[in-house]
Amino acid sequence: MDKGPTATFVLLFITFLLSQEDALAFSYSASDLLYQDQQAARARRAEVEADLLGPNIKALKAPKIKSAPVKRGSGFGAASSDKRTPAQRLAAQQRKLIDTEGVLRIDGALDGATCDRFREYVLKQQRLADEETAKNVDVSTEYYGVENRRKNRCDLLLSLVADENADEADRSVIPDVLSKILGAEGTLRPIYDELVGPEGEFYEFACVITDKGSDRQQIHPDLPFRSKSPLYVIFLALQDVTKEMGPTTFLLGTQTLEERTKFDDYNQKDEQLANANARLALLKKGDAVLFDARTLHCGNANNAESGSTRAMFNFSFRNPEEIGSLGYCGSMRPGYVGQMTLGDVATALNDYKDGGSENLFEKLGCGNGLINS
Repeated sequence: MDKGPTATFVLLFITFLLSQEDALAFSYSASDLLYQDQQAARARRAEVEADLLGPNIKALKAPKIKSAPVKRGSGFGAASSDKRTPAQRLAAQQRKLIDTEGVLRIDGALDGATCDRFREYVLKQQRLADEETAKNVDVSTEYYGVENRRKNRCDLLLSLVADENADEADRSVIPDVLSKILGAEGTLRPIYDELVGPEGEFYEFACVITDKGSDRQQIHPDLPFRSKSPLYVIFLALQDVTKEMGPTTFLLGTQTLEERTKFDDYNQKDEQLANANARLALLKKGDAVLFDARTLHCGNANNAESGSTRAMFNFSFRNPEEIGSLGYCGSMRPGYVGQMTLGDVATALNDYKDGGSENLFEKLGCGNGLINS
């Protein structure tokens, strides 16, 4: 039975009684209140999910992978028929783990000194983005992704080129970081070559930043279900990540249709979480987690007494076998969307290594990735 007028009707009636200016102010105020109520509801549900997972979640560990045996041709003293490098053979085994569990920890993806330098740069860029969006809130989506309104949490979209007035250290930090992880000898290049190949679209390029006081997220996948993994995502720690800083929780093996069906069913979801094989990404500086974007996960609350900020370099490449809209706009500045592949990144990094410009992607005309700023 209807117990009274709906909230929408009440809002419209009050707006009708107010002057146009007062009505607009009231509308913004009501919108903010509704948003706050939604956030509070999400926070309550996140705590329920934390209880379901339990307090004794195991830490996510890097797998110990033995070198695959080299295949030999027939006959005495025959040469090897496996022409892959050791790194390529390792990547093939890592892929099997990702296919099975949806998540792979990779230790030491970036050295500590470069992490320190990159973290300082990222936090400087966050301050600059705050200044620009304070001047004009309409451009906030060019600087921030889906997390731009969450409490003490942001998804900072990064520029691939440095400002023309930047000092030398800032101009080279992005190409130096990308060279060490995605260059010809990069630590993460073999696994991405294995997963997506040169045609894999560069889909995200950002940094997830959480400060003390950020709420725990609800458990979620990054996108609607697809039959094959559409996106392979990296979270790379730019500092040590302790339990108090809100590390990411991953639910292993939840990238499948069976597990998504349970998650989407209100009557099965809580039982699924209570029995989940959950892992906590307690990382050292420079360690990375690569995951299938269909995998269920969530960021935890940052309760660090020291007030430590958690900065996680976040990028991804799309599986070229999964075509069409993914139903998820990746965390990347709008001017970069759909413009680059892993092959393009590799070419730009080779040019940089050979003495090319620090503005890696100027040949592609991508600039700073901003459209309206």
